[in-house]
Amino acid sequence: MNVQVRGRNIEVTSALKEYVGKRVGKLDKYIDNLGDAQVTMTVEKDSHRIEVTIPINGMILRGEESTGDMYASIDLVVEKLEKQIGKYKGKLQKRGVRYVNDQRVPAALEEDTPRMVRTKRFAIKPMPVDEAVLQMNLLGHNFFVFSNAETEQVNVVYKRKDGNYGLIEPEF
Repeated sequence: MNVQVRGRNIEVTSALKEYVGKRVGKLDKYIDNLGDAQVTMTVEKDSHRIEVTIPINGMILRGEESTGDMYASIDLVVEKLEKQIGKYKGKLQKRGVRYVNDQRVPAALEEDTPRMVRTKRFAIKPMPVDEAVLQMNLLGHNFFVFSNAETEQVNVVYKRKDGNYGLIEPEF
């Protein structure tokens, strides 16, 4: 796996780069087909934040941690990603795929596999992003699916942990 490291408000020293490469690179031993890791380190006041994004079989593995020390943040985000890989492997096993010595092999489906129990349908009216945020807040939800009046595409607005909002747009 290739690890690409970028810094915001921080000089990425060779020692930091080497440490990130060593820690993030060890994720390769847990699962095959990991893509190139994108690592962004940011320093804001006393907060040392690291974000890691790794594509895996058409999905995205992502972790973010923030502490007072960049090395501690790196260690915590790697632990978080290891747990996500474990969950990913567990879900594959439930879907009929299991790993033996890191090789994919078929497995019997288990009866306790989560299943779709409800489908909701609702009319989507075109609206601007700010109206979608207002609608989401009025409903008391953490996200809201809507048709963006400007782009004429289905988008999702969501409430972020930091209290701000995010927008998800399709990319073709």
